[in-house]
Amino acid sequence: MKAGALLAVSDLHVRQVQNRRFVEEIAAARPGKTADWLILGGDLGESEKDLELVFETLAPKFERLVWVPGNHELWTVEKDGPRGEERYGRLVDMCRRYDVLSPEDPYERWPGDGPPIVIAPLFLLYDYSFRPDDVPAEEALAWAAEHGIVCTDEYVLHPDPHPSRAAWCDARVRATEARLAALPEEVATILVNHFPLRREHARLPRVPRFSIWCGTRKTEDWHMRFRAKAVVFGHLHIRQQREVDGVVFHEVSLGYRRQWDPSQPERYLRQVWPPKRPT
Repeated sequence: MKAGALLAVSDLHVRQVQNRRFVEEIAAARPGKTADWLILGGDLGESEKDLELVFETLAPKFERLVWVPGNHELWTVEKDGPRGEERYGRLVDMCRRYDVLSPEDPYERWPGDGPPIVIAPLFLLYDYSFRPDDVPAEEALAWAAEHGIVCTDEYVLHPDPHPSRAAWCDARVRATEARLAALPEEVATILVNHFPLRREHARLPRVPRFSIWCGTRKTEDWHMRFRAKAVVFGHLHIRQQREVDGVVFHEVSLGYRRQWDPSQPERYLRQVWPPKRPT
């Protein structure tokens, strides 16, 4: 099948009725399987059933689905439910049942023409380093709390067996960095992560101190080091497109019902590759 477009959306939050309808309407707008690939950039929901709903609905409509976990998928809200790496592993298992590309699979080559490009889904978390330089790491949570900001992750995103979320982040960064560094130099990438890779992109005007739950400074230069043609992320619920060093960064959140217009669902599938020509 000839390559279609690489599309992306994140933060579907299908627990909300209107958001679940969005997924159904996107599927209904495609009468059969297309050549398009779709990136699902995390925070599809809070349960395995939420992911299952999205995968069942959209997998028959796209040539390939690509998924990365958001923080909401990693929440353990059930009593005695799986935590940390165990929970993540269950989500990866579900991806494999539906033939969805996850961060634990080999990077796949984009089937379009031209030099080789691989789609690299990443799972990196955050380490509270998206904070001002004069705020020590051990004071980051107190700094956010001064403005009444405490992320729900602190109560329900468990890092087991790692001692902290920052430690889990460090382990994920080191393992992912090694995989990306092993790619041949002639291979470019499209990097996909739920959290932004650069601190400058974690700007939240209404809750600026929420930035500490938005990524890690360890990935600031990955778009250059790993020859990115594009970078895709979500989490912020602030749709945007920025260019840094000639690389386009796409924030592709749908967000909560109040943050999007249900009358035009197709507009929320961002075309990431090939780049759309200006009209």
